[in-house]
Amino acid sequence: MDDSIGVKRHWIWQGAFVLILAGVISKILSAVYRVPFQNIVGDVGFYIYQQVYPFLGIAVMLSTSGFPVIISKLMNDYSEKSHHTILKISALFLSLIGVLLFLCLYMGAVPIALFMGDSHLAVLIQVTAFAFLLFPFVALLRGGFQGRQDMLPSALSQMTEQFLRVVVLLGLSFWLAKQGASLYTAGAAAASGSLAGSFVALMILGFFWFKANRDNQTDRQNENVITTKELTKKLLLYSVTICVSSLLLLFIQLVDALNLYALLSDGEASEEAKRLKGIYDRGQPLLQLGSVFAVSIATSLVPYISKAVKNKELKIMKEKVTSSLKLCLVLGTGASAGLICILEPVNIMLFQNGEGTAALQVFSCSILFASLAVTAAAVLQGAGYTVFPAIAVGAGVAVKWVLNTLLVPRYGIEGASLATAASFAAVAGLNLYQLRQKEWLDKIRGIMIPLIGSALLMSAVLLAYMRLWTFLIPAAGRGAAVIESLSAVAIGGAVFIYCMMKLGIFTDEELNSVPFGSKLSKIIKRREQNGG
Repeated sequence: MDDSIGVKRHWIWQGAFVLILAGVISKILSAVYRVPFQNIVGDVGFYIYQQVYPFLGIAVMLSTSGFPVIISKLMNDYSEKSHHTILKISALFLSLIGVLLFLCLYMGAVPIALFMGDSHLAVLIQVTAFAFLLFPFVALLRGGFQGRQDMLPSALSQMTEQFLRVVVLLGLSFWLAKQGASLYTAGAAAASGSLAGSFVALMILGFFWFKANRDNQTDRQNENVITTKELTKKLLLYSVTICVSSLLLLFIQLVDALNLYALLSDGEASEEAKRLKGIYDRGQPLLQLGSVFAVSIATSLVPYISKAVKNKELKIMKEKVTSSLKLCLVLGTGASAGLICILEPVNIMLFQNGEGTAALQVFSCSILFASLAVTAAAVLQGAGYTVFPAIAVGAGVAVKWVLNTLLVPRYGIEGASLATAASFAAVAGLNLYQLRQKEWLDKIRGIMIPLIGSALLMSAVLLAYMRLWTFLIPAAGRGAAVIESLSAVAIGGAVFIYCMMKLGIFTDEELNSVPFGSKLSKIIKRREQNGG
């Protein structure tokens, strides 16, 4: 009996790892494809796509890490014989939400486009609306599989969906650009890539679902352990809390989509404002790549925290919270500081020129704050405090909207970047304050001075290296920028990691929990012994 329980637990954790890995790969693909896309369509074409991307992103997020988590949580909270009822009510609930969101976007496409300041976006918004007709079925099946601890269908469908989305988006955009089609047509084609990915994901999930139900004809009779009213209340509560918290990055992008172009153009059509918004949007893939590990840490953190709270293991929970936030703080600080120093060659390497470097340097601070905001929210959710992180997201969106309105007319995209960093800082600050009130941040303060010192030393080394590079190779083309950027990443990373190890910011146990951490720990110990 014990062996069977151990095997089951092994498969559960293995499945969770597969799902987390699929999420990491999908997020990296989601960030990376924007670079070649911008290279194909230019800054104006990038602006067009980024105006509707938040809507597409929300549909994707709801179908991957929003409602599947909610449905699987409900299935885990109740006995197996109630699963059929949970899935049936969830199907109706999600279908209603999907149809309502579809109608809001499709029927309201023209008013939304006019509010954005660009009437040509109406057709693109209507195309994106169809994503909300597909997401309920994808989310339901993923949640059903995850509720049964079968993560493979979700992981496979997620990676296939993202891969196909990227292939269709880049392929159609490249072909239409070669045909001389308008940038708005290319943008609509790019948006259709998301629909193709969702449709194929639905086919994969449907195949696995049919096979699972055919092979496993279990008794579907329901127990009276949950009523429709109780289930609907929980779905509504979790929709507002868990889903809103997971949409932080997309909501901030949505604010920019709704008001940034209008603020830059002063309410009138302007090609220059479109170009500036496209340049500003170069920061989005940088933010996604910089925070992908923090988001992954947050995803894996929730079940650990939930289990510790359920078993009343307060000490274990504090240790896990401390380690996760410490790792997140270190990664976010290193990524933000390093990127600020090397952003000019990185900008040229990725986006063909160095325009908007100052704005993107300010934007880079968002990596640290967004990473902390997401991880702290995951801690609170895992501990059962789901409402507060959603309130913090609402506060962050309000800060972003107000600061955009105040700063953009005066400072342009630099003001928008500052507003973005400040909004993430507000969310992070609120969530961390809540954690501090619960005395879960006791050991974090001690690493601040060595962490800041490490970041400053890395920055000094990088700035000196950049100055030397400019002196030796004054005419920097794109090829030179590639070499400069990659070599600077290697140098900065090596300096920062060495400082982290030398100053003992992480314990051996914490190092063993991250990839290659144990090897780094052994190398440092060996050097210390040889030196001694």
